[in-house]
Formats: sequence, structure tokens, C-alpha cells
Amino acid sequence: MTGKAEQKSFETPDETRTFDHGAMQLLRIGGGEVGRLVLQPGWRWSQDVKPLAGTELCEAPHFQYHVQGTLHIVMSDGVEFDARPGDITALPQGHDAWVVGDEPVVTVDWYGASNYARR
Repeated sequence: MTGKAEQKSFETPDETRTFDHGAMQLLRIGGGEVGRLVLQPGWRWSQDVKPLAGTELCEAPHFQYHVQGTLHIVMSDGVEFDARPGDITALPQGHDAWVVGDEPVVTVDWYGASNYARR
């Protein structure tokens, strides 16, 4: 962490990355990076981000707080679960995920966002 106080907002991110059915806003603050992902109904990593990543599964690890919506996550080892508002997930490399239902998913990601959906 840097030695100075800082304040930033996702309303004016340092970088925005868009992809089919979603976007990620990235803030660089305190010597680190924090991302906010907004994933629309119909979003699925293996359909909407896989072509950008060029990998079979998402290889970006995540440490996320789930703000809104339901995200279904399937790990490469077969473990799967739904992440809902108020949940925190720690996801190692090797997963797929998709939005469940008609509500957008919003997550705040403290780890892995800097590499997510990089072109």
C-alpha cells in the first residue's frame, strides 16, 4: 500500500474493458488494482471471454465480493456452486462461470482483475 491517502470511484475508472454481455472497470489505487465486473444476463465466460483469453478455462484467479445477481461457477476439478450477493469467493485458476437468471451480476475483484479480459 502506498503511503498516501487516495480515493477513486468506479464511475471514473482508470481503464474499462468491454466484452460480449459485460464490462470490467479497473481502478489503480494504493499500489494495487481493484476491478468491478458487470455481467449481463446471457454472459458466460466460455462464450464471451474465452475468445479474448485464448484459454480453455479462465486462468485469472479471483478474490471477489458479490454485490448483485447470481453467478454459477464450475471449477476444473468439478466443484461447482452459485455465488450470490454478500458472498466472497476465492477462485483459483481453471474455471468457467455464467450469469443465472435475468439480473446482472456485479462483483468487486481484489485479485485477478488486472489480467481479466485483456486484449
